[in-house]
Parts: sequence; C-alpha cells; structure tokens
Amino acid sequence: QLQFVESGGGLVQPGGSLRLSCAASGFTLDDYAVGWFRQAPGKEREGLLCISQIRGRTYSADSVKGRFTISRDNAKNTVSLQMNSLKPDDTAVYYCNLHYRNGLDYWGQGTQVTVSS
Repeated sequence: QLQFVESGGGLVQPGGSLRLSCAASGFTLDDYAVGWFRQAPGKEREGLLCISQIRGRTYSADSVKGRFTISRDNAKNTVSLQMNSLKPDDTAVYYCNLHYRNGLDYWGQGTQVTVSS
C-alpha cells in the first residue's frame, strides 16, 4: 500500500496564500501523475491541477488558473500546491491523487483549507 500524506492546510484570510504538500514515502512519487482535487460541503469533488510523471507537464482548471500552481520536488519526493489570492469559495478539503500508468488511482486523506476573515 502506498504511503503518502497531504499537509499544509489551515485557516487563512481572503487574499492570503497557503502551500499544500503531498509527501510520499517508500516509493518514487515521480513514477505517478499527481493531481490536486478539492471538495466543498455539498459539492462534487473538483479537479484543480495535475502534473505528469517524468516530464512534469502541468494542467490547470480554469477556476484556479493564475492563482494556483503545482510543482514537484523529486529530492524531497513531494508534490506541492501553491495557492495564492485565496477566496472564501476556495474553502474545501483538498486531496492529493496519484495516478499510475496502469490506470490505478490512489487518494490521500485530505487536508482542510478554510478561507475566512
């Protein structure tokens, strides 16, 4: 079973920033495409950004383009989500998803992000 965990969530004021991390242990995270998703209360899970394995190509949903960025640090075996200009609508549980080339998906436990004054 893959071991990875999201961290970095918390309470932030509107306009603020947070950096979430998805940290893996016991395997090479760069072997997986990694995506960040979020789910707000009463809403469906929404895909935000993803980064491909090896070449690190990134893709962003229009809803976060220009505010959120995704990046890999292979030395630390992590994928990070930098979130800037946060809005109350960004309040949600944020999940890291790992996708392997054989079609298997793995989900983290999630980390809560609350944007409120």
